[in-house]
Amino acid sequence: MGSIWELDYYSRPILDENNKKIWEVLVCESPLDTHTKADSLFRYAQYCPSTQVNSGWLRTALQEAINQAGEAPLKIRFFRRQMNNMITKACQDVGIPAQASRRTLMLNQWLQQRMEQVYPQEPGYQEGTNASVRLESPLPQRLPDALEGQQWIFVTLQGADFAEMHEWEIGFGESFPIEFANLSPSARIPGVLIFSPRALPLAGWMSGLELAWLRLDTNKGTRLILETGATESWILANMKNPQTIAEAKAFEEAKQKANGVHFIGVQFDRQAESFAGFWLLQEVNLP
Repeated sequence: MGSIWELDYYSRPILDENNKKIWEVLVCESPLDTHTKADSLFRYAQYCPSTQVNSGWLRTALQEAINQAGEAPLKIRFFRRQMNNMITKACQDVGIPAQASRRTLMLNQWLQQRMEQVYPQEPGYQEGTNASVRLESPLPQRLPDALEGQQWIFVTLQGADFAEMHEWEIGFGESFPIEFANLSPSARIPGVLIFSPRALPLAGWMSGLELAWLRLDTNKGTRLILETGATESWILANMKNPQTIAEAKAFEEAKQKANGVHFIGVQFDRQAESFAGFWLLQEVNLP
């Protein structure tokens, strides 16, 4: 199986000699399972002068990253929608699919670390936020009728349970070591299991969505929302039963206590010992 990379190409809180913001490309490898070691993941960083910000410069940097890594990734994820055209073109020019995605766990952590420890040491550093441009997100969509789960329940696993995830029978899915989210083996990880006679088509459809995280929405009733891609979201469930609503609120509270980590699983029925799909997720605050 090949690798997946996460990419950010944006201005940093550093000014050059002409009082213009310096840009930077960051590339890091996505952890794909619970046994990934942090020091085994590829990383690449390079500053870019503001006068050279274009897809051509980014294409050259990507080619250099590929040369350093020794092989190209299967795809590249990026979360900044306003950079969509430039990033997509540069990736196409080196023959790699680009995917808008909020599943950028390692990139988010690396950016935070550089904001705190690297950029303040640079000449021209400007203290303060380096906020990204905020774009409106579309309203949540209904799941396709043929893919709606017949039943679903809230469940909880211990962090230690995920150490054996490589032994589980899973059709579609992705995970990461819970240690990457600063969680201990004793941490309680909440999740949702979906049961459907069309479990495999449902899991296959979900696998192409770049799953980001689940969240509880109480603005229009009580709904469980699945966030995907860079902006998309889906109504996984509408809740009206008081007990179910209480369970949903408990799920959301447990998720916050687990640093945003949670999971979603898809099975044929409650007696199934395998998963058509299983994803370990983390809700994060993107820059």
